[in-house]
Amino acid sequence: QVHLVESGGGLVQPGGSLKLSCVASGIIFSNNGMGWYRQAPGKQREFVAGISYGGTTNYAGSVKGRFTISRDNAKHTVYVQMNSLKPEDTAVYYCNLFPGYNSNYWGQGTQVTVSS
Repeated sequence: QVHLVESGGGLVQPGGSLKLSCVASGIIFSNNGMGWYRQAPGKQREFVAGISYGGTTNYAGSVKGRFTISRDNAKHTVYVQMNSLKPEDTAVYYCNLFPGYNSNYWGQGTQVTVSS
């Protein structure tokens, strides 16, 4: 059974930073691309950033230059460092496979709130 557990969210002021983590179990982590997705209130879930099994990264235009995705295969963990946060980054953040998430793999997510 696949489990994806996100952590690291919180309340941060505009311009601040957060680093999210996602620990995966039940999959051969090193063989899979992993991604971060987010869902803001009243909006569809959207892609944020992805990293292939080989380390190639991909970002949504809205976060490019501000967010950095990375992975540690030994720890079965994918990270996203989020800098220069904006109120519009407020959302619940989830990890899943990339490219192409598996709808059965969504975890609880971690709430990020950017507000002064």
